[in-house]
Amino acid sequence: MTDELEYNTEREHLIIPEYGRHVQKMVNYAKAEPSRDERNRLAKAIISVMGNLQPHLRDVPDFQHKLWDQLFIMSNFELDVDSPFEKPEQDVLNSRPEPLKYPQNHPKYRFYGNNIKIMIDEAINWEDGKMKEALVYTIANHMKKCFLNWNKDTVEDDVIFEHLFELSDGKLNLKGSTEDLSDSNSLMRTKNKYGNSNKNNKKSNKKKYGGNRKRY
Repeated sequence: MTDELEYNTEREHLIIPEYGRHVQKMVNYAKAEPSRDERNRLAKAIISVMGNLQPHLRDVPDFQHKLWDQLFIMSNFELDVDSPFEKPEQDVLNSRPEPLKYPQNHPKYRFYGNNIKIMIDEAINWEDGKMKEALVYTIANHMKKCFLNWNKDTVEDDVIFEHLFELSDGKLNLKGSTEDLSDSNSLMRTKNKYGNSNKNNKKSNKKKYGGNRKRY
């Protein structure tokens, strides 16, 4: 009896395990059928079974196309039948996708992040005027907030202006500006306002419901 046991590790590899071993055996049987008419009939029957296994996807557009593609994939592209859709190409399916283009720049001031550099490059291309000036000051304020998030200490506006000048290759210059950026305390207060909201809610709930334990 022990010799008759069949383990999954010794069985044929399932190309699409979601459909189970019986569907894979049906595909193999259809692939070995010599009559083309009979293969076409078997292929349609298999497609019907595959659709019954996923009834929630029947109303999805191109669902039948997806089933036929999966049928050819499970047959290792060896099933010769008349498909209502174009047969998928094995080379295209097995081709490796192109690598993603991750940013390879390594900025000097990493605590500002890549988005700041993108904003600076965009601001450089803007036409001079009030809109550009407002954008540059907005970027500088955001740089100051990023600086405080990482360094925790206060920072002078001149430091932010110097970093902005350096990151823009000298094209955005606020060094001689008489307008101050947002106060460091106000920027940190905004962060604490939203960062500690959960803690404040917990404290208020303890005060509100904590005394109920003593009553019962």
